[in-house]
Amino acid sequence: MNPELYERYLAKKAKKLGISVEELKAQGTTPLVSSTTSAVETSSVASTDAILQEQNISSEKPTTLNNYSSSAQTVTSNYMQSNIASLNAQQPQYIQRTIQEQIDAQNSVVQETSYVQPQESDRYAPYSNMQPETVKTDVPSFIFGPSRIEEEKKEPVQSYNNSLNVNTSAVTSEEIQDTRENRFALIGYPLGHSLSAVIHSAGFKSLGIDATYEILETPPDDLVYRLKFLKRHNYKGFNVTIPLKLPISLFVNEVDKYADLARAVNTVSIEKDRTLKAYNTDVIGFRRAIPKDVIIRGKKVAVLGTGGAAHAACVALVECGVDEIAFFTRNIPNSIDLMNYVRRKFPSVTFNVYQIENIRNLSEYAMLVNTTPIGMLGKAGDMMPVERYALETLDKNAVVYDVIYNPKKTVLIKEAEKLGLRFITGLDMFIYQAVAAQEIWFGKTPDFKDMKIAALENL
Repeated sequence: MNPELYERYLAKKAKKLGISVEELKAQGTTPLVSSTTSAVETSSVASTDAILQEQNISSEKPTTLNNYSSSAQTVTSNYMQSNIASLNAQQPQYIQRTIQEQIDAQNSVVQETSYVQPQESDRYAPYSNMQPETVKTDVPSFIFGPSRIEEEKKEPVQSYNNSLNVNTSAVTSEEIQDTRENRFALIGYPLGHSLSAVIHSAGFKSLGIDATYEILETPPDDLVYRLKFLKRHNYKGFNVTIPLKLPISLFVNEVDKYADLARAVNTVSIEKDRTLKAYNTDVIGFRRAIPKDVIIRGKKVAVLGTGGAAHAACVALVECGVDEIAFFTRNIPNSIDLMNYVRRKFPSVTFNVYQIENIRNLSEYAMLVNTTPIGMLGKAGDMMPVERYALETLDKNAVVYDVIYNPKKTVLIKEAEKLGLRFITGLDMFIYQAVAAQEIWFGKTPDFKDMKIAALENL
């Protein structure tokens, strides 16, 4: 290359290092003259030559310091861009996707061992024997993980409790004596509207069992202390309502499959050794409340809301064999977790989510289910979750199902009744939940009619 330019390069490098040109040459490590010049440095020199040639720089016309500085900056810039491009080529390329595209991509790799719908004959059984793989999935069930209670391979029985088998193979040689009284309770906050004590007391009476049922308001911060209280005072079981259905799962020893699928607990049995076994009877209550002549297998159902009640309703509807479930919500981003979960868990069912304000036509749905609090006594009790004109679009054979039980007929149910539509109130669902809870605690089924009469007298 041009000797003059080379000398200038050495002078600039020596000045930068704070030494003389002679000392720099004596070191013998200058990148342009070393016999061990690296590939990158050689590339830099070649790039310098090319740029200088393009700018017509030669030994016949000396270059000023400013021109040389500008050329060196250009060389450095090109060198950095070249190396950055090389590094980018080696990095994995990420494709930006929408949330829906991501969900669809995940659904394309769903394992074959997914939920298997029960037969129609099992629809009203106290406890449907779901396949074990319903709790064996690559997506862990929220926080308390898979159930550790395994189904017993025996003939089906009519008691909810007996269909849930607890492993008793490791029984201690000394049997624990149970001297506790039949004390039960409801925990949650607030509980001023609860009818649980009335309903359960009627159930106890129908079974001829001397038992008590208490309402124990329990804010979330007091949950640990409440559990200690229940154990210390020899309670045999308790029910759980909002906002404790999820936190309680952190403190139980075992969960049944419905609690695992619905990712919530509403009934707990305190065993003789004070271990806690948790269940979800919301699913059973929802399913049992549907009359036997209401057939929704292979049909579409619209669910208003995407909260905990919607989750339990979804599991029950899948058991009933529906073909598609459409969720309507005010906050679609908050429903992504639920949508992702149910699509993985129940790949045979189609799930969609829509903005609830955009409801215009419900004619394609065989059932409309309200799981929102709109219409509940004290919470927008004079309102409906959908407009009346949308309700009018339902088929004449469609069913309106409101999970709210207080008041006994919400505005939604009253409007459905005016339109001549068949309806299901939340009271039936609520009582069936209590029936299932007593099946767990006693292994016997209380009288549903007696419990409903008691509830209606106090509404």
